[in-house]
Amino acid sequence: MLGAIGALIAGTVAVTPAAATTDPVPGGRAEAVGTAIAAQHAADTGVRWTACPKDWGLEAPIQCGYVTVPVDYARPYGPTIRLAVDRIRSTGTRAERQGALLYNPGGPGGSGLKFPRRVTTKSALWTQTAKAYDFVGFDPRGVGHSAPISCEDPKEYVKAPKPDPVPANEAEKLVQRKIAKAYADGCLKRSGRLLAHMTTLDTARDMDVIRAALGERKLNYLGVSYGTYLGAVYATLFPTHVRRLIVDSVVDPAPDHIWYRDNLDQDIAFQGRWKDWENWVAKHNAVYHLGNTADKVERQWLKLRAAAKKHPLGGVVGPAELISFFQNAPYYDAYWTIVADAFSKYAAGDAKPLIAAAGPDLKNTAANAAAENGTAVYTAVECTDAKWPTDWRRWDRDNTLLNRKYPFMTWANAWMNLPCATWGVPQLRPVDVHSYPGLPSVLIVQSTRDAATPYAGALELHRRLRGSELITEKDAGSHGVTGLVNPCINDRVTNYLVNGRLDGQDVVCGPHATPEPTPAKSAAKTRTAA
Repeated sequence: MLGAIGALIAGTVAVTPAAATTDPVPGGRAEAVGTAIAAQHAADTGVRWTACPKDWGLEAPIQCGYVTVPVDYARPYGPTIRLAVDRIRSTGTRAERQGALLYNPGGPGGSGLKFPRRVTTKSALWTQTAKAYDFVGFDPRGVGHSAPISCEDPKEYVKAPKPDPVPANEAEKLVQRKIAKAYADGCLKRSGRLLAHMTTLDTARDMDVIRAALGERKLNYLGVSYGTYLGAVYATLFPTHVRRLIVDSVVDPAPDHIWYRDNLDQDIAFQGRWKDWENWVAKHNAVYHLGNTADKVERQWLKLRAAAKKHPLGGVVGPAELISFFQNAPYYDAYWTIVADAFSKYAAGDAKPLIAAAGPDLKNTAANAAAENGTAVYTAVECTDAKWPTDWRRWDRDNTLLNRKYPFMTWANAWMNLPCATWGVPQLRPVDVHSYPGLPSVLIVQSTRDAATPYAGALELHRRLRGSELITEKDAGSHGVTGLVNPCINDRVTNYLVNGRLDGQDVVCGPHATPEPTPAKSAAKTRTAA
């Protein structure tokens, strides 16, 4: 990941300050020159906007298109891939329009193509921003409609039940180690051509090519979760190409945290937020009848786990599937009622809602393929971005110690990332994220009890990006703060995007309201992500 030369605009090459040294970014000058060449080509050709393909599920007036980028930026005239992009035009007048706002939802492996729907659904949170900007989403390289990669057959990916993530003995650990090795081998076999270039650095360069294709001199960007690290790397590579940049729920960008330590830190934070949810369930025991203390709710959880391990619910929901579903509660407040409702019904004797929520839907082949693709991209990016421990003894020691105090997610998270220990392509040195001359003030938004991206990550990025401002949502923990209703935050986000104004100092906001315990209408699943 290397120092950058800016995009060729109007026939000139703009060299960013970051290009003066190779320290912040590993790699070589060839990739920087390749980015400039690709951006110039994109600026010349633009995007051919058309009605979106039917299988993309995006309705008019959203428009879709492609941007061509090199597989390897060191070889700009070599093999290329097409990145899927979409947009919805700003709703304001020509005088009100300020450009395009690019979005990444995280993952790695998340698609941003639904971002323009924030305008079509007329979300009150984004009304003023939609007047100022075209909302632009994209599938990052390897994702969805952008040269999707794969690590295993989706039919195998969704088979259930999977082995219990919490090992009872050394034999069960060995089983998980073999699964992880086979998965890493599958990634190399099924995605080999692109695998070595599935890095945050490559996607940050892709973003600069997209910026040029959109005809924008500077980038406006909103990144959530992993999208914060992507935005931070972009800001390091292309400080003079940034106009407005918001990062929400921040990955710790310190090179010694990416990605092994970040995942260990997650395990601790997930346990804290899991306890928050258990306390909320206990507070509403009159509705859920799962216990009037968090300890009693925890005992119900352990009882459910043990029962599912002995006899998987519906033959398909074991401990692994339960964790995949229940982790939604620590992730997002919006799932508190959904998870509690399914759990409560199970405890009352009706397992069907929990089986429907946590079990695989074998008939939904499109969704299963998308889920497999998302996990493949997550693995590819994190494993290729940085060097991971290769000695199993370190993994075993670190996760065994953590599991004693933080058992909810520790081993499940370890097995998900263990393919990185036997990864089949070279692993890079992480970018040393910093601000360089020309970078405007960045707005950072973070809740103090976020499980997926612990609060310390926001403080670290704030320290590294001089002139940035931090909005802290105190005593809250939902992942992804800008999409919640909290006027203290929402008004400041809008003022920054629309007017370019900040407070001139860091701000602490009170928490948004926690959910009311009403019966859930639906249940959904999410994947562990950074």
